[in-house]
Amino acid sequence: MTGLATQTSLAGGEMTNTAFDEQGAAGAVAAHSGIRTILQWLESPMAPHPAEELPSLRAQVKAWHEVGGSPQQRALALNGLYERSSSVVAALLPELTELLLPIPRKSRRLVRSVLDLLQMLADDTLEMVEGVAPHDTSDRHQAPDLALWRSLRALAQQLMISHLIASPAPTGAWQQLHQTYALARSLHLEATIPRGQTRKLQHIYQAAILLGCAQPASLTAREVVFLAAYLERFAGQIEPLSAEAAAAAAPGTFWVDPTRDAPALPYSRKLAPSTAPLEYFSCAGLGLLLKTQIAQLNAGTSAEEIGLPELASTPAGVGVLRRLAGRWSDFGKRRFHRRRQGYRAVLGTGIEGLWHLCKEGDTAAVELSSWMITNESPDGYAIRHVSGKISTVSVGNVVAVRTGDEKNWQICLVRWAVSENPEDLELGLQILAPKAVPAILARPGDGEGTEHLRVLVLPEIPSLRPSQLLIVASGALTQNSGKLLLVIEDENLVVREVKSIGIDEQTGSVDILAIQPDATHF
Repeated sequence: MTGLATQTSLAGGEMTNTAFDEQGAAGAVAAHSGIRTILQWLESPMAPHPAEELPSLRAQVKAWHEVGGSPQQRALALNGLYERSSSVVAALLPELTELLLPIPRKSRRLVRSVLDLLQMLADDTLEMVEGVAPHDTSDRHQAPDLALWRSLRALAQQLMISHLIASPAPTGAWQQLHQTYALARSLHLEATIPRGQTRKLQHIYQAAILLGCAQPASLTAREVVFLAAYLERFAGQIEPLSAEAAAAAAPGTFWVDPTRDAPALPYSRKLAPSTAPLEYFSCAGLGLLLKTQIAQLNAGTSAEEIGLPELASTPAGVGVLRRLAGRWSDFGKRRFHRRRQGYRAVLGTGIEGLWHLCKEGDTAAVELSSWMITNESPDGYAIRHVSGKISTVSVGNVVAVRTGDEKNWQICLVRWAVSENPEDLELGLQILAPKAVPAILARPGDGEGTEHLRVLVLPEIPSLRPSQLLIVASGALTQNSGKLLLVIEDENLVVREVKSIGIDEQTGSVDILAIQPDATHF
């Protein structure tokens, strides 16, 4: 009996080992079958619209993480998935750039899918670095410098798209960006340009950091894309600093804590903690380059000639560069303290709407919205949307604000916007003037006739602004417009000739010019 039992046990053991072998072989076949399925899918044509491609693309990237296959097969599959994902994100970018705030639920779901895809790619490409010698480029798809470059690039795009929709960065995105770059530095790969790429790893990282330093909440989506491209080209202009040099707190000095999930912070606004392992850098050199480029553009040099993105050839693009140069050339401290508030205000938007409000008052057929003023200072407000349509509100546009029983509409410029969800929109407003005078600007048209534009004239403010301001639609006037003819209808019809004496502000929505009246003040 004992022998029989032993024999049975041995037989059972042999059967078990055979079963394990068969299961292992089946698993290996399934793993290779899975990776082959991904490779076959990559050969299929893309969906007609990039948004239709996203679900299956995300499913394939998720499957790549779970299937086996040889290292070479997995690297080849991930390379194809990354390149296809890059094409889809690039094709979606124009659509995302046109979204209005706050982003509708359907569009926000699309954005979330893109962000999730980029997160998976950042994680999976970083995984390829493990177990490969730092400078091993025998298989270009497995090269550590390319894997790190792609991980940094995916994280940088994730942050940029968050800026596009005026939303906070995904939790952990900044910290992962810092840690991935720290890994590249530890492997001495930060100055490497991977095969097939045009930028160093450090430039991808630095450009993402600089975009965070550019106060992205103060940019339109179009301006975010423009600056992201600009900073990738010129990120090498930033200058690393020692802690001692940074302590001098020159304008444009920033610090980064690589252990925190946070962007770089300006030294002049927030002192760096003394115990953390910090990185310091200066944007002063980049600020000087910006001023040089602005002067070249104003002198008639094309954006293409000096290696700038296309938007730099427009007044809006020049305005973005000018604001950025100003921020990195001075300390930018607030002039006034804010006070928390909690009262209602009514808002009108855009030059057309403001023109009618200032001319017709309460009888104007203008769409208004209700807002809560959350804090205020003598030169501006922070407001949160309560009710009403807000389709024309955007950073850089003009709005009119009226509170309580006030008769006049204060004229403000939208300086920043933050939207954490589809029901939420918060704006930062700078007060330009306590009121405006609606006027008609007559200018020669493209043909023989005269074109008439609705504009706003803002009064001078003693001790703050010695000249009047003229608000016109962006690009409506050329730099050499010379004398301007204004028609103002009040109790009488008045025609006045004025001239521009300088550009006060240029945004994607409006140009604000300092003007000098012919004889008398408005």
